[in-house]
Amino acid sequence: MSSGGVACELPGSGMKWLAVAVLVVAAALLLRMGITAYALYVLVGVMAASRVLSRRWITALHARRTCDRVTAEVGDTFSVAVVLENRGLWPVPWVLLEDVLPRQAITSRPPRLEVKGPRIMAAMLRPKARRHAAYRVTCLMRGYYQIGPSVLETGDLFGLHRRWRIAAEPQFVLVYPRLIPIRGYNLASRRPIGEVRLTHRLYEDPTRIVGCRLYEPGDPLRRVHWRATARTGTLHSKVYEPSCVAGTTLLLDFHASSYPRRHEPLCSELAVTAAASLANAVFLQGQQVGLISNGRDAADRIRLQGWQAEYRTRSSAQQAAHMLDESDRLRPLIVPTRRGPEQLRRILETLARIEFTDGLTFAKLIHETSSRMPRDATVTAILPDVTDEAAWALGGLREQGFAVTAVVIAFDEDHALDCLGRLTRQGVDARRVQNEESLAALCQQQLI
Repeated sequence: MSSGGVACELPGSGMKWLAVAVLVVAAALLLRMGITAYALYVLVGVMAASRVLSRRWITALHARRTCDRVTAEVGDTFSVAVVLENRGLWPVPWVLLEDVLPRQAITSRPPRLEVKGPRIMAAMLRPKARRHAAYRVTCLMRGYYQIGPSVLETGDLFGLHRRWRIAAEPQFVLVYPRLIPIRGYNLASRRPIGEVRLTHRLYEDPTRIVGCRLYEPGDPLRRVHWRATARTGTLHSKVYEPSCVAGTTLLLDFHASSYPRRHEPLCSELAVTAAASLANAVFLQGQQVGLISNGRDAADRIRLQGWQAEYRTRSSAQQAAHMLDESDRLRPLIVPTRRGPEQLRRILETLARIEFTDGLTFAKLIHETSSRMPRDATVTAILPDVTDEAAWALGGLREQGFAVTAVVIAFDEDHALDCLGRLTRQGVDARRVQNEESLAALCQQQLI
């Protein structure tokens, strides 16, 4: 991409040092200090020339970046190349370029991105000259990562004036979450991980007759069992089997308070992997699948207003180049439950970008979105902690006629037993996942 940006310049600083210089020269002339006045003439000339030249140099510098990937999988490596060019007619004595990467992705433990090669380049450029820098990035965890922009810095040889500029518009790489194959998953079976019959007969399948009963006032005529009526001489009505639940709506709790720091980022990544793997398992069978979460979309944090600002220091330029760290959007993430070839891709993209938020709790999420959950799909909750409010909310869904199950992401044995106990008391079927191996065997436990 072609570069763009704004050079750094301290507001009013030029007028201040010029006014001071004029006053000092005037004082030297009044006091007949010829050598001092001459030295001040030279100093003012050097400062003026430095100011003009540094401004010319920073505006003549341009950068562009190429990245060979837009999407990636965990474990993939992609290359980034940056070209720095001096398009002016004056040589640039020195320039420092830094290609910005997300701080949290590099400094977290364990890191989410691994970088090999120089992201910082120092150079002296002749007119129309170019310099190249290249590095490689390995994706260690899923996420939505900003690559760039580039921060340029130059100035005069005396260090009197420095200029900063942001160049080479950023690019973004989406890293999909891991997909764990589900053992005991028979692709030839009618349902990916079993069938569930609704305990409340809100829906009945007219193609499945399980018996008959005496006719009751209000039964429609098409429900009359004519053979039984003719045989007994008394009106009888057909009894249908409840409809089977096909597919699932995934409820992923991504509230920051639900994930203790001592287990991060392992716990949250396992929760995302579980959601992605179950979505993939259901999708492979052609069943409907959806996702609802109280997390935040990382794409919402992109800085859209550009970099129309003056930067007094290098740190302020770097801060402006990074993605926003916060977002005030509290709207839940919803991928409607449905079938279709694009459904899995939408869910995986949402899970790749999802981040913690301190907005809606899991119980409030259920309250806000229960009207958008189809009753003919199992509600599968994926959560690392089960509060009383969360257990009551899931129990409330069950009382409304939903088929509800829960996957608890828990490393500690006592914590897992406590969470499973709360869910069991509400009549919610629950299973525990503590690692990827237990996730792979989840369907062997007849989850749904």
